Amino acid sequence: MKNKFQDLAMLDLYHNRGKVKWLIFIASLIISVGSIYYTNTLVSELKEREKKQITLYASAMEYVANNSDNLTFIHKGIIQENHNIPVIVADAFGNPTDQYRNINFKNNATEEEKDKKLRAEVQRMKLDYEPIQIVENQYLYYTNSELLTRLKFYPYVQLSVILVFGILAYAVFNQSKIAEQNRVWAGLTKETAHQLGTPIASLMAWIDYLKNSPVWEENKEVIVELDKDVSKLRMVTERFSNIGSSPVIKEENVYQVIDEAVNYLRPRISSKVNINLNTHAEEVEAMMNKSLFEWVVENICKNAVDAMKGEGKISINIVKDSEKFVHIDITDTGKGLDKSMFKKVFNPGFTTRKRGWGLGLTLAKRIIEGYHQGRIFVYQSEIGKGTTFRIVLRGNKENTSEFNVEDPFMS
Repeated sequence: MKNKFQDLAMLDLYHNRGKVKWLIFIASLIISVGSIYYTNTLVSELKEREKKQITLYASAMEYVANNSDNLTFIHKGIIQENHNIPVIVADAFGNPTDQYRNINFKNNATEEEKDKKLRAEVQRMKLDYEPIQIVENQYLYYTNSELLTRLKFYPYVQLSVILVFGILAYAVFNQSKIAEQNRVWAGLTKETAHQLGTPIASLMAWIDYLKNSPVWEENKEVIVELDKDVSKLRMVTERFSNIGSSPVIKEENVYQVIDEAVNYLRPRISSKVNINLNTHAEEVEAMMNKSLFEWVVENICKNAVDAMKGEGKISINIVKDSEKFVHIDITDTGKGLDKSMFKKVFNPGFTTRKRGWGLGLTLAKRIIEGYHQGRIFVYQSEIGKGTTFRIVLRGNKENTSEFNVEDPFMS
């Protein structure tokens, strides 16, 4: 029972992974805002402390200026002990005097360069804090210490580092997950092919027996159809065997391959569905694995039949786009898709039916993009009118060009 609940929880997480991502994002945002708030609180406290220190510093300078007694302790203990906060004493017009501390000059700077630097610092300090009057016509200008400045930017540096490591960790984890999924996918399909091998071989033997038996003439039509289905099972087994390995990709006549797939489908789908294959591209060839490509055509057509609820029209149009690429457009007259669904239809588990695993289009995408180095996408769709899937294949084996296809979601 416990394992059942765990499986249900994992399934729920999988189907709600979009919400989970948003929850993780919101949690990360809260942590980030909290970190920035906490650091800003520390910065505010340090600012207040430095302000009190500068006020004391200004009071000490005022006291020294107004008293001629021995004030060595004040001068050394307060004024000269400021090693962090940049300060400059200037007149009412912002002209700096020779009293300043913690101002960095470049090596071998001339008096003119130092004066220019001090004036620029006075203007900058004026923007940071109001100057403190020491005595008549003398004001103390100051700004944040280097420590306080570094602390101010610390949370952003920290978040940047966390973000970089997070992205790297996500990329590594994602690649590892994809590799593991591919291994499971390949292992499952090969095991399926292996398990199908024995009963298919047995069925082939029985059909051969029937062909040579007295019942042949009386049941010829049925036996022929059985033979076709067994041949199809052999092809399916071959397809599963190709998953996870490197199938042979060679130039094939696109029209003939699609025509064979369609001819097999016609008697096995609703008689109210009309499949039309254009006859203007009978000599077009493209790089493909025949068995796997037929699988793609069948999956898209079966999805189209479901979308039309067993009644409508499927049009397949083959166009040679120059010498480099071949476009195959498969259009149905089904219920159509919203634009937000154009990419989601290829996600594992996505289905609009009450039954089914939602793997047909996922498999089609893997076959076209993974094994054929092609492209498959929703070319256009309109609610209530139908959908067009476009497959793009390379026209010849010498073609190594990048795809330049009209996909509205590539940008």
